[in-house]
Amino acid sequence: MDASRIRAVRRGAVAVVLLCAAVLLPGCSNPVSSARKGGPTAQAALPMVANDLQDQYQKVIKDVLPSVVQIQAGQSLGSGVVYDGRGHIVTNAHVVGSAKTFRVTTARSEEPLPASLVYSYPEQDLAVIKLDKVPEGLRPAVFGGSDEVEVGQIVLAMGSPLGLSSSVTQGIVSATGRTVSEPGDDGGTGATIPNMVQTSAAINPGNSGGALVNLDGQVIGIPTLGAADPGMQGGAAPGIGFAIPASMVRTVAGQIIGTGKVTDSGRAALGITVRTVVDAGYRPAGAAVVTVKAGGPAASAGLKAGDVITRLGDTAVGTTTELAEALAEKKPGERVTVTYQRSGTRHTARVTLGEQ
Repeated sequence: MDASRIRAVRRGAVAVVLLCAAVLLPGCSNPVSSARKGGPTAQAALPMVANDLQDQYQKVIKDVLPSVVQIQAGQSLGSGVVYDGRGHIVTNAHVVGSAKTFRVTTARSEEPLPASLVYSYPEQDLAVIKLDKVPEGLRPAVFGGSDEVEVGQIVLAMGSPLGLSSSVTQGIVSATGRTVSEPGDDGGTGATIPNMVQTSAAINPGNSGGALVNLDGQVIGIPTLGAADPGMQGGAAPGIGFAIPASMVRTVAGQIIGTGKVTDSGRAALGITVRTVVDAGYRPAGAAVVTVKAGGPAASAGLKAGDVITRLGDTAVGTTTELAEALAEKKPGERVTVTYQRSGTRHTARVTLGEQ
């Protein structure tokens, strides 16, 4: 798998309206009105607003870009963000792939620095690597929280798109709370990630693992996915990218650094493996249970291999992806009704969800 290739979102076409965001500072409404009349106050105020915004952009870039690195994993390139002063760097699991050692180029290093894998957690598409030797002046990024992300916020995406290190693009937060499924390496479904931040900032191959930053200089997400437009034969859909929220990054990275693995994912699970089945018309008809973990949630509720799950709670399930997305909206310990078919007969079971 080429880690520099941004993952495409395997979903239907998404219609968007591109907006040109005008920034209006407090007290500027009257000057703008005056500008339409050609007033001298407005003519002076508008360039001042533009200059203030430009200065803010440049300050954020100067503060944060030194914390964004380029990661070489074999022949592939991706991005990463310096997590702490001990040399830990957070990135995407699909950037590190199966590699155990890496070459990392920081803002201050003339030559790539060696680094090693700490742990990769593909279920959330996050990983942590560590520099073998911490260089002088390594600058950790400041990670924000999910409560600091609002639709309409101006954001900057920083990384190494197409191998162009220290690149910056600009956009807004287009939406929050998106649940998105990645394509798997085998053509199936990869990780299903909830609560993602959607952005209009350009996300290109190589941006994976970089930083999505607000104008306070806080990393609010890790760019991970670019949407694919089915009408363009799987080509990128401009202006639709997704980032893992910083709150989840902190949770996963903190556990990896503290214990060497993820001990509390917060992700609900049934304790089964499944595959998509189709009906006589070759339409997706449900998620067939292939294996059931002994003592797991599904087993305790009486589900068996061969059962075909068609609904989780109020959500219809036609494919493994739809089941994964329905589970992504739940929490461990939550009780849900699972509707399934067994030997052509409809059944339901109450299941207490476990943890992935």
